[in-house]
Amino acid sequence: MAVESLATEMDTAVRVVHLASSLCVKVQEKLRLPSSTNGGHVKSKDDDSPVTVADWGVQAIVSWVLAEVFGGENLSIVAEEDTESLSKAESLGLLGAVSNAVNEALSEAPRYNLPKPDKPLGSTEILKAIGRCSSVGGPKGRHWVLDPVDGTLGFVRGDQYAVALALIENGKVLLGVLGCPNYPVKKECLSNGCNQTVTTKSAAGSVLKGCVMYAKRGSGQAWMQPLIAGGIPESATLLKVSSVDDPALATVCEPVERANSNHLFTAGLANSMGVRKQPMRVYSMVKYAAIARGDAEVFMKFAQSSYKEKIWDHAAGVVIVEEAGGVVTDAGGRNLDFSKGVYLEGLDRGIIACSGQVLHEKIIGAVYASWESSSL
Repeated sequence: MAVESLATEMDTAVRVVHLASSLCVKVQEKLRLPSSTNGGHVKSKDDDSPVTVADWGVQAIVSWVLAEVFGGENLSIVAEEDTESLSKAESLGLLGAVSNAVNEALSEAPRYNLPKPDKPLGSTEILKAIGRCSSVGGPKGRHWVLDPVDGTLGFVRGDQYAVALALIENGKVLLGVLGCPNYPVKKECLSNGCNQTVTTKSAAGSVLKGCVMYAKRGSGQAWMQPLIAGGIPESATLLKVSSVDDPALATVCEPVERANSNHLFTAGLANSMGVRKQPMRVYSMVKYAAIARGDAEVFMKFAQSSYKEKIWDHAAGVVIVEEAGGVVTDAGGRNLDFSKGVYLEGLDRGIIACSGQVLHEKIIGAVYASWESSSL
C-alpha cells in the first residue's frame, strides 16, 4: 500500500490521540487530589494491574471516533480492556465516572476537527464502544491496535504513561501514534520527575510537558507535536534518534516494574558492554518515545519466561522509532512479528530498540555472549 493513501487514517489517529490525551490529563488531575483516595476511579484486573476511568474512557472515545469516521461494520480494533468488570452491578459508580469523562471529552471533539455525538452517549453506547474493541488481529486484513493507557501504574502514580494507537494491515504496522501527556521538555526530568506540576504550561506560556508523536511506515520521518489544551497545534517537529553509537556514552531505558522484566540480566548485559550511565527507568511506551526523540539510545526488555509480550505494548512505538532512524528487533536480530494475533509470538528472548545499526549490532553480540552464562 502506498504511504500517501493513509492520509485520513493518520490525520484521524493523531487527532483522536490528542483528544484522548486531554481526557487522561483531566482524570489524572482528579486522581492526584489530596482529598481523594482516587474516588473509586481505579480497579484491579485479574493480573492485579490497575485499570482506571482513563483506560475505559480512552478506549470508548477512540472506538467511537474510528467507527464514525471509517464505519463500524468492518472495523477491527484490538485493544487491552474489556467490559466485563465495568458491566457488573457494583461498578455502576465507576461506569458513571467513565460516562462523564467520555462525554466531557467528546463534547470538545469539534475543536480537534473530529465528529461528536448529537447527544451525550448513554452507558449502553459506551459499553458497546468499549466492547467493539474485541478483535484478536492476525495475518490478514486491517486492524487498529490500541493501548488506551499504557503504563497504568505510572498513570496512577502521577508519572509517565502513554496513549498508543497503531494501524496494522496484513501483519505490518502502517502507522503509529503515541500520546505522552507527561513527557517532559527536559530529558533529565524523565526519570526523576523534576517536580513537574500537573499543568502543561508555564507562566510564560511555553509547554513544560506533553506531546504526541507519530509516524507512517516507509516515510522516513517521525513527528512530534506539543500537547496543548483544547485543540491541535499548528506545527510539528521532526524527530531524529541520537547519533551516539558508543555504549559507554549511551543511556539505557528499562521498565520500572520488575514483575515482567529481568532487570538483573539487563544490568549484566549493560555492564558487559561498558555502559557507564545508570539506567533510566521509565514507565510504558514512553521508552520508545525517548529513543525517537534522542533522549536515550537503548531500550532492552527481557521478559520472564512465563510472560508474553502483547502487540499493543509495542506496535506504535516500534514504527515511530524506526521512522526516526532507529532499529527495533528481538534479541536474535529479527523484526517483531505483529501478524500472529494479540501476542508477539516467536520472540527470541527479548526486545531491543536502539538509536542506530552500529549500537544495535554491539548489543546483539553482547546478548549472545552473555546469554550462555545467564540463568534465564
